Amino acid sequence: MHEVTPATEPAESARFEDLFREPGFAQDSPIAFALGHKFDVVEALRGLFGGPPALARLRLWCFLTLATHPQNRLSREDVNQLFHAVLPEPLDTALKRLRELGLLVWDATALDYHLSPLAHQVQALLAPLTSPPQADDELSGLLAQVAGAQQLGVVDASRLQHLHAQLARLHDEFADAIASGSETRLRLAQPRFDRALALVERAGQALSAIIGDHQDNARLEKAARALGQDQARLLSMASQFTRALQQADRQRVTLGSTGLTSSDVRQWLQHHDGLHTLLGDALSVGVRPVFVSPHDLVDVAEGELERDRPDPERSSGLPPPTAAGDGSLDILSLPPELGHLIRLFDRWDQAPDAGTPAPEHTLADAVLNRRFAHAAYRMQLMPLLGDRQAGELKSQTGELARAPWSLTLSPALVPVDDFEVAVISDGRFHPRPAPGAAAQPDTE
Repeated sequence: MHEVTPATEPAESARFEDLFREPGFAQDSPIAFALGHKFDVVEALRGLFGGPPALARLRLWCFLTLATHPQNRLSREDVNQLFHAVLPEPLDTALKRLRELGLLVWDATALDYHLSPLAHQVQALLAPLTSPPQADDELSGLLAQVAGAQQLGVVDASRLQHLHAQLARLHDEFADAIASGSETRLRLAQPRFDRALALVERAGQALSAIIGDHQDNARLEKAARALGQDQARLLSMASQFTRALQQADRQRVTLGSTGLTSSDVRQWLQHHDGLHTLLGDALSVGVRPVFVSPHDLVDVAEGELERDRPDPERSSGLPPPTAAGDGSLDILSLPPELGHLIRLFDRWDQAPDAGTPAPEHTLADAVLNRRFAHAAYRMQLMPLLGDRQAGELKSQTGELARAPWSLTLSPALVPVDDFEVAVISDGRFHPRPAPGAAAQPDTE
Protein backbone atom coordinates (compact mmCIF):
# COMPACT_ATOMS: atom_id res chain seq x y z
CA MET A 1 0.00 0.00 0.00
CA HIS A 2 1.55 3.26 -1.15
CA GLU A 3 0.97 6.62 0.46
CA VAL A 4 -0.54 9.20 -1.87
CA THR A 5 1.28 12.52 -1.75
CA PRO A 6 -1.12 15.44 -2.23
CA ALA A 7 -0.40 17.64 -5.22
CA THR A 8 0.86 21.11 -4.41
CA GLU A 9 0.04 24.16 -6.48
CA PRO A 10 2.95 26.07 -8.04
CA ALA A 11 4.01 29.26 -6.31
CA GLU A 12 2.41 32.47 -7.54
CA SER A 13 5.82 33.85 -8.44
CA ALA A 14 6.52 30.98 -10.88
CA ARG A 15 6.89 31.95 -14.51
CA PHE A 16 4.64 30.59 -17.23
CA GLU A 17 7.58 28.85 -18.93
CA ASP A 18 8.54 27.08 -15.67
CA LEU A 19 5.25 25.16 -15.69
CA PHE A 20 6.23 23.12 -18.77
CA ARG A 21 8.60 20.17 -19.02
CA GLU A 22 10.37 22.10 -21.78
CA PRO A 23 10.25 25.88 -21.30
CA GLY A 24 10.69 26.47 -25.02
CA PHE A 25 7.29 24.92 -25.73
CA ALA A 26 5.57 28.04 -24.37
CA GLN A 27 7.13 30.09 -27.17
CA ASP A 28 6.52 27.52 -29.91
CA SER A 29 2.77 27.19 -29.25
CA PRO A 30 0.81 29.82 -31.26
CA ILE A 31 -1.82 30.19 -28.56
CA ALA A 32 0.77 30.58 -25.80
CA PHE A 33 2.65 33.09 -27.93
CA ALA A 34 -0.53 35.13 -28.48
CA LEU A 35 -1.35 35.06 -24.76
CA GLY A 36 2.14 36.33 -23.97
CA HIS A 37 1.54 39.41 -26.10
CA LYS A 38 -1.84 39.98 -24.43
CA PHE A 39 -0.54 39.71 -20.89
CA ASP A 40 -2.10 43.04 -19.83
CA VAL A 41 -5.52 41.88 -21.05
CA VAL A 42 -5.16 38.57 -19.21
CA GLU A 43 -4.23 40.39 -16.00
CA ALA A 44 -7.21 42.74 -16.39
CA LEU A 45 -9.56 39.77 -16.80
CA ARG A 46 -8.00 38.00 -13.82
CA GLY A 47 -8.51 41.08 -11.68
CA LEU A 48 -12.09 41.51 -12.83
CA PHE A 49 -13.13 37.96 -12.00
CA GLY A 50 -11.02 37.46 -8.87
CA GLY A 51 -12.43 37.39 -5.34
CA PRO A 52 -15.91 36.54 -4.07
CA PRO A 53 -18.58 35.89 -6.73
CA ALA A 54 -20.79 38.80 -5.62
CA LEU A 55 -17.98 41.36 -5.81
CA ALA A 56 -16.79 39.93 -9.15
CA ARG A 57 -20.28 40.35 -10.62
CA LEU A 58 -20.46 43.89 -9.24
CA ARG A 59 -17.11 44.85 -10.79
CA LEU A 60 -18.11 43.29 -14.12
CA TRP A 61 -21.47 45.08 -14.08
CA CYS A 62 -19.89 48.45 -13.27
CA PHE A 63 -17.25 48.01 -15.98
CA LEU A 64 -19.74 47.01 -18.71
CA THR A 65 -22.08 49.82 -17.68
CA LEU A 66 -19.28 52.37 -17.98
CA ALA A 67 -18.21 50.88 -21.32
CA THR A 68 -21.70 51.26 -22.81
CA HIS A 69 -22.30 54.76 -21.42
CA PRO A 70 -22.58 57.35 -24.24
CA GLN A 71 -20.41 59.93 -22.44
CA ASN A 72 -16.67 59.48 -22.76
CA ARG A 73 -15.80 61.33 -19.55
CA LEU A 74 -17.75 61.20 -16.31
CA SER A 75 -17.30 63.25 -13.18
CA ARG A 76 -17.54 61.75 -9.75
CA GLU A 77 -21.07 63.08 -9.40
CA ASP A 78 -22.02 61.49 -12.74
CA VAL A 79 -20.60 58.16 -11.56
CA ASN A 80 -22.50 58.37 -8.27
CA GLN A 81 -25.70 59.16 -10.15
CA LEU A 82 -25.10 56.34 -12.62
CA PHE A 83 -24.59 53.82 -9.81
CA HIS A 84 -27.03 55.34 -7.32
CA ALA A 85 -28.52 51.91 -6.55
CA VAL A 86 -25.19 50.53 -5.27
CA LEU A 87 -24.09 50.99 -1.68
CA PRO A 88 -21.22 53.50 -1.30
CA GLU A 89 -18.66 51.12 0.17
CA PRO A 90 -19.00 48.34 -2.46
CA LEU A 91 -19.03 50.97 -5.22
CA ASP A 92 -15.78 52.53 -3.98
CA THR A 93 -14.22 49.06 -3.79
CA ALA A 94 -15.24 48.24 -7.37
CA LEU A 95 -14.02 51.59 -8.77
CA LYS A 96 -10.74 51.22 -6.91
CA ARG A 97 -10.16 47.78 -8.44
CA LEU A 98 -10.92 49.13 -11.93
CA ARG A 99 -8.36 51.91 -11.42
CA GLU A 100 -5.75 49.45 -10.14
CA LEU A 101 -6.24 47.26 -13.21
CA GLY A 102 -5.77 50.22 -15.54
CA LEU A 103 -9.29 49.96 -16.96
CA LEU A 104 -10.59 53.19 -15.43
CA VAL A 105 -8.42 56.32 -15.43
CA TRP A 106 -8.89 59.27 -13.08
CA ASP A 107 -7.83 62.59 -14.58
CA ALA A 108 -6.67 64.76 -11.68
CA THR A 109 -6.66 67.90 -13.89
CA ALA A 110 -10.16 67.60 -15.31
CA LEU A 111 -11.46 65.78 -12.22
CA ASP A 112 -13.26 63.10 -14.22
CA TYR A 113 -13.11 59.41 -15.16
CA HIS A 114 -12.53 57.86 -18.58
CA LEU A 115 -11.85 54.37 -19.92
CA SER A 116 -8.39 53.39 -21.09
CA PRO A 117 -7.56 51.70 -24.44
CA LEU A 118 -7.04 48.47 -22.49
CA ALA A 119 -10.62 48.76 -21.25
CA HIS A 120 -11.94 48.80 -24.82
CA GLN A 121 -10.04 45.60 -25.62
CA VAL A 122 -11.46 43.89 -22.53
CA GLN A 123 -14.94 45.18 -23.34
CA ALA A 124 -14.72 43.64 -26.82
CA LEU A 125 -13.96 40.28 -25.24
CA LEU A 126 -16.76 40.54 -22.70
CA ALA A 127 -19.42 41.96 -25.03
CA PRO A 128 -21.09 38.53 -25.63
CA LEU A 129 -21.89 38.33 -21.91
CA THR A 130 -24.42 41.15 -22.29
CA SER A 131 -26.45 39.44 -25.01
CA PRO A 132 -29.50 37.38 -24.00
CA PRO A 133 -28.95 33.60 -23.91
CA GLN A 134 -29.96 31.67 -27.01
CA ALA A 135 -30.20 28.01 -27.84
CA ASP A 136 -27.42 28.25 -30.45
CA ASP A 137 -24.92 30.28 -28.43
CA GLU A 138 -22.37 27.49 -28.80
CA LEU A 139 -22.03 28.18 -32.53
CA SER A 140 -23.60 31.54 -33.35
CA GLY A 141 -21.08 33.55 -31.35
CA LEU A 142 -18.08 32.02 -33.08
CA LEU A 143 -19.66 32.36 -36.53
CA ALA A 144 -20.52 35.99 -35.83
CA GLN A 145 -16.94 36.72 -34.84
CA VAL A 146 -15.57 35.06 -37.97
CA ALA A 147 -18.04 36.80 -40.30
CA GLY A 148 -17.52 40.17 -38.64
CA ALA A 149 -13.74 39.83 -38.69
CA GLN A 150 -13.87 38.94 -42.39
CA GLN A 151 -15.87 42.06 -43.16
CA LEU A 152 -13.37 44.20 -41.25
CA GLY A 153 -10.36 42.38 -42.67
CA VAL A 154 -8.97 41.38 -39.29
CA VAL A 155 -9.69 37.66 -39.38
CA ASP A 156 -6.99 35.39 -37.95
CA ALA A 157 -6.40 31.65 -37.83
CA SER A 158 -7.16 31.29 -34.11
CA ARG A 159 -10.82 32.22 -34.59
CA LEU A 160 -11.14 29.72 -37.42
CA GLN A 161 -9.53 26.99 -35.34
CA HIS A 162 -11.99 27.57 -32.46
CA LEU A 163 -14.88 27.38 -34.92
CA HIS A 164 -13.42 24.23 -36.48
CA ALA A 165 -13.20 22.53 -33.05
CA GLN A 166 -16.81 23.47 -32.23
CA LEU A 167 -18.10 22.14 -35.56
CA ALA A 168 -16.21 18.88 -35.01
CA ARG A 169 -17.84 18.43 -31.58
CA LEU A 170 -21.30 19.10 -32.99
CA HIS A 171 -20.69 16.61 -35.81
CA ASP A 172 -19.75 13.91 -33.29
CA GLU A 173 -22.85 14.59 -31.16
CA PHE A 174 -25.16 14.38 -34.18
CA ALA A 175 -23.41 11.23 -35.40
CA ASP A 176 -23.92 9.57 -32.01
CA ALA A 177 -27.62 10.46 -32.11
CA ILE A 178 -27.97 8.89 -35.56
CA ALA A 179 -26.03 5.77 -34.58
CA SER A 180 -28.17 5.25 -31.46
CA GLY A 181 -31.31 4.76 -33.53
CA SER A 182 -33.35 6.27 -30.67
CA GLU A 183 -36.28 8.30 -31.87
CA THR A 184 -36.14 10.41 -28.71
CA ARG A 185 -32.50 11.41 -29.25
CA LEU A 186 -33.15 12.10 -32.92
CA ARG A 187 -36.13 14.34 -32.13
CA LEU A 188 -34.10 16.24 -29.55
CA ALA A 189 -31.06 16.64 -31.80
CA GLN A 190 -32.95 17.61 -34.96
CA PRO A 191 -33.72 21.27 -33.95
CA ARG A 192 -30.09 21.83 -32.94
CA PHE A 193 -28.89 20.26 -36.18
CA ASP A 194 -31.22 22.45 -38.27
CA ARG A 195 -30.00 25.61 -36.50
CA ALA A 196 -26.35 24.62 -36.90
CA LEU A 197 -26.86 23.83 -40.57
CA ALA A 198 -28.60 27.17 -41.18
CA LEU A 199 -25.84 29.10 -39.43
CA VAL A 200 -23.09 27.33 -41.36
CA GLU A 201 -24.88 27.99 -44.65
CA ARG A 202 -25.16 31.71 -43.82
CA ALA A 203 -21.46 31.83 -42.99
CA GLY A 204 -20.53 30.04 -46.21
CA GLN A 205 -19.97 33.30 -48.11
CA ALA A 206 -17.63 34.54 -45.40
CA LEU A 207 -15.61 31.31 -45.54
CA SER A 208 -15.36 31.51 -49.33
CA ALA A 209 -14.18 35.12 -49.08
CA ILE A 210 -11.56 34.17 -46.49
CA ILE A 211 -10.18 31.43 -48.75
CA GLY A 212 -10.04 33.82 -51.74
CA ASP A 213 -8.59 36.83 -49.92
CA HIS A 214 -5.87 35.09 -47.86
CA GLN A 215 -4.21 32.75 -50.31
CA ASP A 216 -0.90 34.28 -49.35
CA ASN A 217 -1.38 33.21 -45.70
CA ALA A 218 -0.95 29.42 -45.70
CA ARG A 219 -1.98 28.93 -42.08
CA LEU A 220 -5.16 30.98 -42.47
CA GLU A 221 -6.05 29.35 -45.77
CA LYS A 222 -5.58 25.88 -44.28
CA ALA A 223 -7.91 26.70 -41.36
CA ALA A 224 -10.52 28.11 -43.74
CA ARG A 225 -10.43 25.00 -45.94
CA ALA A 226 -10.88 22.82 -42.83
CA LEU A 227 -14.02 24.81 -42.04
CA GLY A 228 -15.24 24.19 -45.57
CA GLN A 229 -14.83 20.46 -45.03
CA ASP A 230 -16.78 20.69 -41.76
CA GLN A 231 -19.56 22.49 -43.61
CA ALA A 232 -19.64 19.74 -46.25
CA ARG A 233 -19.79 17.03 -43.56
CA LEU A 234 -22.78 18.72 -41.91
CA LEU A 235 -24.54 19.07 -45.26
CA SER A 236 -24.03 15.39 -45.98
CA MET A 237 -25.33 14.50 -42.53
CA ALA A 238 -28.72 16.07 -43.40
CA SER A 239 -29.59 13.07 -45.56
CA GLN A 240 -28.50 10.69 -42.78
CA PHE A 241 -30.81 12.50 -40.36
CA THR A 242 -33.67 12.18 -42.80
CA ARG A 243 -33.11 8.44 -43.28
CA ALA A 244 -32.83 7.86 -39.52
CA LEU A 245 -36.12 9.67 -38.88
CA GLN A 246 -37.81 7.76 -41.69
CA GLN A 247 -36.60 4.51 -40.17
CA ALA A 248 -38.10 5.56 -36.83
CA ASP A 249 -41.38 6.38 -38.61
CA ARG A 250 -41.46 2.91 -40.21
CA GLN A 251 -41.02 1.30 -36.82
CA ARG A 252 -43.95 3.26 -35.41
CA VAL A 253 -47.09 1.16 -34.90
CA THR A 254 -50.63 2.56 -35.21
CA LEU A 255 -52.94 1.26 -32.48
CA GLY A 256 -56.16 0.26 -34.22
CA SER A 257 -58.43 2.95 -35.59
CA THR A 258 -57.82 5.40 -32.75
CA GLY A 259 -55.05 7.25 -34.57
CA LEU A 260 -52.66 6.77 -31.68
CA THR A 261 -49.20 5.50 -32.42
CA SER A 262 -46.59 3.75 -30.32
CA SER A 263 -44.64 7.04 -30.18
CA ASP A 264 -47.65 8.77 -28.63
CA VAL A 265 -47.94 6.05 -26.00
CA ARG A 266 -44.21 6.20 -25.27
CA GLN A 267 -44.29 9.98 -24.86
CA TRP A 268 -47.34 9.73 -22.58
CA LEU A 269 -45.64 7.09 -20.43
CA GLN A 270 -42.48 9.20 -20.16
CA HIS A 271 -44.45 12.14 -18.75
CA HIS A 272 -46.67 10.07 -16.43
CA ASP A 273 -46.18 10.88 -12.73
CA GLY A 274 -46.58 7.35 -11.34
CA LEU A 275 -46.33 4.36 -13.64
CA HIS A 276 -47.03 1.94 -10.78
CA THR A 277 -50.55 3.36 -10.42
CA LEU A 278 -51.47 2.09 -13.89
CA LEU A 279 -51.58 -1.49 -12.59
CA GLY A 280 -54.50 -0.61 -10.34
CA ASP A 281 -55.84 -3.75 -8.67
CA ALA A 282 -54.21 -6.11 -11.17
CA LEU A 283 -51.65 -7.28 -8.61
CA SER A 284 -52.16 -7.80 -4.91
CA VAL A 285 -48.54 -6.84 -4.22
CA GLY A 286 -46.93 -3.84 -5.84
CA VAL A 287 -44.13 -4.36 -8.31
CA ARG A 288 -40.79 -3.22 -6.94
CA PRO A 289 -38.02 -3.88 -9.43
CA VAL A 290 -34.58 -4.56 -8.00
CA PHE A 291 -31.55 -3.84 -10.18
CA VAL A 292 -28.35 -5.64 -9.25
CA SER A 293 -25.08 -4.90 -11.01
CA PRO A 294 -22.73 -7.74 -12.03
CA HIS A 295 -20.23 -6.63 -9.40
CA ASP A 296 -22.85 -7.13 -6.68
CA LEU A 297 -23.68 -10.58 -8.02
CA VAL A 298 -20.00 -11.54 -7.94
CA ASP A 299 -19.63 -10.28 -4.36
CA VAL A 300 -22.67 -12.24 -3.20
CA ALA A 301 -21.45 -15.40 -4.94
CA GLU A 302 -17.98 -15.12 -3.40
CA GLY A 303 -19.44 -14.53 0.04
CA GLU A 304 -21.73 -17.52 -0.32
CA LEU A 305 -18.87 -19.79 -1.35
CA GLU A 306 -16.45 -18.57 1.30
CA ARG A 307 -18.75 -18.49 4.32
CA ASP A 308 -18.39 -21.12 7.08
CA ARG A 309 -20.52 -24.22 6.59
CA PRO A 310 -21.16 -27.12 9.01
CA ASP A 311 -18.92 -30.14 8.68
CA PRO A 312 -21.01 -32.96 7.12
CA GLU A 313 -18.78 -35.60 8.75
CA ARG A 314 -19.39 -34.30 12.23
CA SER A 315 -22.21 -35.96 14.18
CA SER A 316 -25.37 -33.90 14.29
CA GLY A 317 -27.03 -35.85 17.15
CA LEU A 318 -27.96 -34.51 20.56
CA PRO A 319 -25.29 -34.24 23.25
CA PRO A 320 -25.26 -36.91 26.01
CA PRO A 321 -27.58 -36.31 29.01
CA THR A 322 -26.18 -34.76 32.17
CA ALA A 323 -27.66 -34.44 35.63
CA ALA A 324 -28.87 -31.01 36.57
CA GLY A 325 -27.25 -29.41 39.56
CA ASP A 326 -29.01 -28.24 42.68
CA GLY A 327 -30.27 -24.71 42.49
CA SER A 328 -32.45 -22.21 44.21
CA LEU A 329 -35.30 -20.11 42.88
CA ASP A 330 -35.67 -16.64 44.29
CA ILE A 331 -39.17 -15.23 44.05
CA LEU A 332 -40.47 -11.83 44.98
CA SER A 333 -42.26 -11.84 48.34
CA LEU A 334 -45.17 -9.49 48.95
CA PRO A 335 -45.19 -7.11 51.92
CA PRO A 336 -46.58 -8.62 55.13
CA GLU A 337 -49.23 -5.88 55.32
CA LEU A 338 -51.15 -7.59 52.51
CA GLY A 339 -51.42 -10.79 54.56
CA HIS A 340 -52.44 -8.82 57.68
CA LEU A 341 -55.22 -7.13 55.74
CA ILE A 342 -56.50 -10.47 54.38
CA ARG A 343 -56.59 -11.99 57.88
CA LEU A 344 -58.40 -8.88 59.17
CA PHE A 345 -61.15 -9.31 56.58
CA ASP A 346 -61.38 -13.00 57.48
CA ARG A 347 -61.99 -12.11 61.15
CA TRP A 348 -64.67 -9.61 60.13
CA ASP A 349 -66.33 -12.31 58.05
CA GLN A 350 -66.81 -14.60 61.02
CA ALA A 351 -70.43 -14.68 62.18
CA PRO A 352 -71.05 -12.72 65.42
CA ASP A 353 -72.49 -14.38 68.46
CA ALA A 354 -76.26 -14.77 68.67
CA GLY A 355 -77.93 -11.68 69.98
CA THR A 356 -74.87 -9.51 69.29
CA PRO A 357 -75.35 -6.85 66.62
CA ALA A 358 -72.86 -6.93 63.74
CA PRO A 359 -70.24 -4.23 64.31
CA GLU A 360 -69.80 -1.44 61.75
CA HIS A 361 -66.37 -1.43 60.11
CA THR A 362 -64.89 1.85 58.92
CA LEU A 363 -62.01 2.66 56.61
CA ALA A 364 -59.87 3.71 59.56
CA ASP A 365 -60.29 0.28 61.17
CA ALA A 366 -58.78 -1.42 58.12
CA VAL A 367 -56.11 1.11 57.12
CA LEU A 368 -54.54 2.49 60.31
CA ASN A 369 -51.74 0.31 61.67
CA ARG A 370 -49.22 2.28 63.79
CA ARG A 371 -47.25 3.83 60.89
CA PHE A 372 -48.13 6.16 58.04
CA ALA A 373 -46.29 3.98 55.48
CA HIS A 374 -48.38 0.95 56.44
CA ALA A 375 -51.55 3.01 56.25
CA ALA A 376 -50.63 4.38 52.81
CA TYR A 377 -49.90 0.88 51.47
CA ARG A 378 -53.22 -0.51 52.77
CA MET A 379 -55.03 2.49 51.28
CA GLN A 380 -53.58 1.64 47.86
CA LEU A 381 -54.92 -1.93 48.17
CA MET A 382 -58.56 -0.86 48.66
CA PRO A 383 -59.42 -0.66 44.90
CA LEU A 384 -58.65 -4.39 44.62
CA LEU A 385 -61.76 -5.32 46.63
CA GLY A 386 -64.23 -6.93 44.25
CA ASP A 387 -61.97 -6.57 41.20
CA ARG A 388 -62.92 -9.41 38.82
CA GLN A 389 -59.63 -9.58 36.94
CA ALA A 390 -57.56 -9.60 40.12
CA GLY A 391 -59.92 -12.14 41.68
CA GLU A 392 -58.79 -14.77 39.17
CA LEU A 393 -55.22 -14.70 40.49
CA LYS A 394 -53.97 -17.54 42.71
CA SER A 395 -51.85 -15.30 44.93
CA GLN A 396 -52.55 -13.15 47.97
CA THR A 397 -53.66 -10.38 45.65
CA GLY A 398 -56.44 -12.64 44.37
CA GLU A 399 -57.43 -13.55 47.95
CA LEU A 400 -57.82 -9.85 48.79
CA ALA A 401 -59.89 -9.25 45.67
CA ARG A 402 -62.20 -12.20 46.58
CA ALA A 403 -62.78 -10.94 50.13
CA PRO A 404 -66.59 -10.60 50.73
CA TRP A 405 -66.44 -6.88 51.51
CA SER A 406 -67.11 -3.73 49.53
CA LEU A 407 -66.06 -0.20 50.43
CA THR A 408 -68.16 2.93 50.10
CA LEU A 409 -66.30 6.25 50.30
CA SER A 410 -67.61 9.75 50.79
CA PRO A 411 -65.80 13.07 50.15
CA ALA A 412 -65.89 13.94 53.86
CA LEU A 413 -62.81 13.68 56.10
CA VAL A 414 -63.02 12.43 59.68
CA PRO A 415 -60.40 12.99 62.40
CA VAL A 416 -58.78 9.89 63.91
CA ASP A 417 -56.80 9.25 67.04
CA ASP A 418 -53.49 8.15 65.52
CA PHE A 419 -49.90 9.19 66.06
CA GLU A 420 -48.99 9.71 62.37
CA VAL A 421 -52.40 10.20 60.67
CA ALA A 422 -54.63 13.19 61.54
CA VAL A 423 -57.62 12.78 59.18
CA ILE A 424 -58.84 10.09 56.82
CA SER A 425 -61.60 9.75 54.25
CA ASP A 426 -64.97 8.67 55.58
CA GLY A 427 -65.59 5.14 54.37
CA ARG A 428 -67.77 2.17 55.36
CA PHE A 429 -67.37 -1.56 54.64
CA HIS A 430 -70.43 -3.60 53.69
CA PRO A 431 -70.71 -7.36 53.24
CA ARG A 432 -70.64 -8.36 49.58
CA PRO A 433 -72.75 -11.34 48.44
CA ALA A 434 -70.88 -14.36 47.23
CA PRO A 435 -70.51 -14.76 43.47
CA GLY A 436 -73.46 -16.48 41.83
CA ALA A 437 -75.85 -15.83 44.76
CA ALA A 438 -79.20 -14.40 43.73
CA ALA A 439 -81.90 -12.81 45.80
CA GLN A 440 -84.80 -15.19 46.62
CA PRO A 441 -88.20 -13.94 45.53
CA ASP A 442 -90.83 -13.35 48.16
CA THR A 443 -93.41 -16.14 48.41
CA GLU A 444 -96.78 -15.94 50.01
